[in-house]
This record gives sequence, C-alpha cells and structure tokens, in this order.
Amino acid sequence: MKRICLLLCLIAAAGCSQAQTMPVNSKIAPYHILTTDSVYVTPADLKKNKPVMVIYFSPDCSHCQHLMYDLKPELDKLKGVQIVMITFVNQLKAIQVFQRDFDLAKYHNIIIGTEGYTYVVQRYYHVQTTPYIAIYDKNGKLAQAYDKVPKIPVLMDAIKKV
Repeated sequence: MKRICLLLCLIAAAGCSQAQTMPVNSKIAPYHILTTDSVYVTPADLKKNKPVMVIYFSPDCSHCQHLMYDLKPELDKLKGVQIVMITFVNQLKAIQVFQRDFDLAKYHNIIIGTEGYTYVVQRYYHVQTTPYIAIYDKNGKLAQAYDKVPKIPVLMDAIKKV
C-alpha cells in the first residue's frame, strides 16, 4: 500500500514539474488562415511595429458573439491594432455571416478567417474554450492572454498598455 501511495505521489510530482516548465508561447501563432475573401494570410502579412490582438473564436459561440457586441462600440479606438480573428470552423459562409452581422468588413485592421481542421492555432495557445484572446505589443511579444472573456474596460486597458 505504501508503494502505491509513493508511486502516485511521484506521478503527481512529475506532472506538476512538467506543467511548470512548459514554455509559454510568447510569439504570434504560426497561423495560415483562409480569409472571408478567399485569400490565405500568415503572420508575415502583418504590418511591422503595430500591436496585434489574436482572437480565436467560433461564429456560433454565444460568448464570442457577446464579446463582439460589447467590443463593437470600441472598435474605432482600436484602429492602430491589427486584429486577427481565427476560427476552426471550415464553412466560409458561417464566417462571412458572422463578419456581416458585426459589420467587421468596414474595419480594415480586422482580418477574419479559418485555420480549417489543422488546429495549429488552437494547439499553439492550448485553447480550451472560445473566445481566446492574445495581445501582442508592437515588437511582437505577448503582453496579455485571456482564456475567458475579460470585461471590455479590462481588455481596453491591456491594449492601451501595448
């Protein structure tokens, strides 16, 4: 019985030590997404020396829709931030409807597209739920990440700091 307890303690300790040493991805995910305009884009297409906000979302996610309802009045204040919205949903029509519903096409700083079933971005950020938000400074370094929707004032403050 003591051996079993010792073995379980060793397994738990090994799991904790791996969790602590897991590297944090501080660079922008190596995405390759198909936009609603049927064009493929990657991080190489981003403008240099500008902050970036990556939003991993699902068009039919109520939390993602709520985020966009709350963020929409603030979008004019975010013209200096490149916003990359990435989904795993492979139906361009669903993404186009999301883009239309929130009138996102009028914001030239917003790129919206699908990574398809590659899940590269989802694995890169260890996304468990949507929306997931990562904010990068103008040098491309991770400044803040949210695995749950923050309050809009908190999100706006984080963006102002980059």
